Amino acid sequence: MPLSPLDIHNKEFSRGFRGYQEDEVNEFLDQIIKDYELLLKEKKELEERLKQTDERVGHFTTIESTLQKSIVVAQEAAEEVRRNSQKEAKLIVREAEKNADRIVNESLTKARRIAMEIDELKKQSKVFRNRFRMLVEAQLDLIDTDDWETLMEYDIDTTNLDKLEAKKEEY
Repeated sequence: MPLSPLDIHNKEFSRGFRGYQEDEVNEFLDQIIKDYELLLKEKKELEERLKQTDERVGHFTTIESTLQKSIVVAQEAAEEVRRNSQKEAKLIVREAEKNADRIVNESLTKARRIAMEIDELKKQSKVFRNRFRMLVEAQLDLIDTDDWETLMEYDIDTTNLDKLEAKKEEY
């Protein structure tokens, strides 16, 4: 167990025949007591500072541990978000591809139907054109017949018509 300033102060030395000067020894002991008290005080202050520093280090260690855990959690959350984003992106791409395929298939079907309708209209227009040509040619043939000339040569006697009309009125 270390000496205390009180132990130094209460220390009694035996007196010898040609011993030390008592006043000098007492002064030296007083100086040792003061220095020892100062050292003990400094030691106590240093121990207190060390205790506070240890508490702060412990606090900072706890903060560091919490931050490390938070970083790990944030990294895991970021990784989860990244994985979910990739899954969602793949789903969106698949949906877009399905929609694109559907739109292309519908467009192809519509284009085929329209092409068939165009072919049908072309056929109908050829039939109509041929029939119309035949009708026009038949009409032209009618106009070119000799019947028109014969018709122009007829001379109708209207006197007989007047007589027939008068007879009709009598009845």
